Amino acid sequence: MITCGVDIKGSEAILCLLSKTDGLFQIVDCRQVRVTLVKDNISDNIKKFQFTLQKLFEDYQVTNVVIRERPTKGKFSGGATGFKIEAAIQLIDSVTVTLLNNTEIKARLKDNPLPISYADTGLKAFQESAFSVAYAALSASQ
Repeated sequence: MITCGVDIKGSEAILCLLSKTDGLFQIVDCRQVRVTLVKDNISDNIKKFQFTLQKLFEDYQVTNVVIRERPTKGKFSGGATGFKIEAAIQLIDSVTVTLLNNTEIKARLKDNPLPISYADTGLKAFQESAFSVAYAALSASQ
């Protein structure tokens, strides 16, 4: 079972593929760790964005997608483009999509701390949030 952690920053979906087998986590190499939605006011661009992610999920046999939930109000609220990205991902039929808020992620990471430092994972620095959300989702499942 491969889980894709997604962190939405501006007009980009940042991805990290992670699997868990017999209690061991494995980072899955992915051909594309960023998918950008360009000109979100054009419906064909949103469809292309969604198709790109759907194809990636099919190619890597992703079964679950976990998105870091962003607040709708306040100083750290998400923008309109980010919510379009979130909706496009949620409407992909071939995967189960879950949202995890920051409080839940922190609680799960506290209960199941990373066995190694993030720097030792070999992932890019900008993927840390996507990795954290995927790890939190998988560490809660038994």
